Amino acid sequence: MPFARLATATTPTCHIGLGLAAVGRPGYINLGRDQDLPAERTVDALRNRTHELLDAAYAQGVRYFDAARSYGRSEEFLADWLKARPAFDDIVVGSKWGYTYTADWSTDADRHEVKDHALPTYERQRAESDALLGDRLDLYQIHSVTPDSPALTDKELHAKLAEAAAQGLTIGFSTSGPAQTDAIRAALAVTVDGEPLFRTVQSTYNALETSAAPALAEAHDAGLTVIVKEGMANGRLAGPHAPDAMREVAEEAGLGCDAVALAVILRQPWAGVVLSGAATTNQLASNLHAAVVDLDDDQLTRLATLVEEPHTYWERRGQLPWH
Repeated sequence: MPFARLATATTPTCHIGLGLAAVGRPGYINLGRDQDLPAERTVDALRNRTHELLDAAYAQGVRYFDAARSYGRSEEFLADWLKARPAFDDIVVGSKWGYTYTADWSTDADRHEVKDHALPTYERQRAESDALLGDRLDLYQIHSVTPDSPALTDKELHAKLAEAAAQGLTIGFSTSGPAQTDAIRAALAVTVDGEPLFRTVQSTYNALETSAAPALAEAHDAGLTVIVKEGMANGRLAGPHAPDAMREVAEEAGLGCDAVALAVILRQPWAGVVLSGAATTNQLASNLHAAVVDLDDDQLTRLATLVEEPHTYWERRGQLPWH
C-alpha cells in the first residue's frame, strides 16, 4: 500500500492531502472561485497556480496529491511538477478514471464531464494517465461509484483492475450521491479470485453530510485506506458561507471555519487522508491548521446540529453552478 509511506511521516499535516479539482480546469462548483482564481484562467495561469499550491503543500508536510482524468489538465500539471522534482520520492499520487472532461477549457459548457464506467473507458483513460504520470501513479480510482454503477458487476473490468494491481498499482474507488453507504458496501464485496479488489475508498464526508460514516468505518476495519473529499462541502463551510454554529466554534478556536470543518473529519478514527481543495496558498495554509485544532465535547455537539438529510444535501450540491 503506498499509503504506508505516510505512516512514517512525522509532520502533523501528513494526513491532509491536496485535491486538484478546483485548479485543474477553469470551471468548477466550489463557491468563491470568482475571488480565488484570476479572471483570465488560461492554461498557463492555472498551471502556475497548481504548481504554487503543490510547492506550498509539500513544504508544509502534505504528501498525498489527488487528480482525475476529468479535472481538466490536473494530471498534466501534476506530472510537470513531479518531473521537475525527481527527488520528491515520498509522495503518494492518486488519480481517477470514469469521467471524461468535455468542457474544452470553458466555464459555460453545457456539459463539463461525461460519466462512463465501461471497460473501454478504463483502458483509454488508463493509457492517458500512464502517458502523463507513468510510474509516479500509485493509486487509480473508479470515479464516483454509485450503487447502480456497472463497475460493481463487470467481471471483465474487475479482472483488468486486478491485473493492474498485480503489477503494483493500488486500485480504489470514490463515491458520491445520497446512497454512498450502499455503494461502499457493494464495493467492499467485490473480489477477484477470492481476494478483495479495492484497497482504498474516497467519499464525501463533512459537517453537513455524515451518512457514509458507518460504511467508511467498515471499510477501514476491512483494511482499506479511507480518503475524505469535499470536507468543505464545496465552500459551504468556508468563512463567507459557513453556518452560525461553525462560525462560533471557529471564533472560539481562533482559526478559520475551514480549519474547524476539516478538524471534525480528522478526528474520525477511520479517516486516513482528508483532502484540502484549496485554490490559493492562503486557503491551503488555513486548511492545514486543521491538524492542530482541538475541539471539546460542547463544540462537537453544536457542530453536530448542522447535519442535513443526505438527499437534501446532494440536491443542494447538484444546484451549485459551475463558476
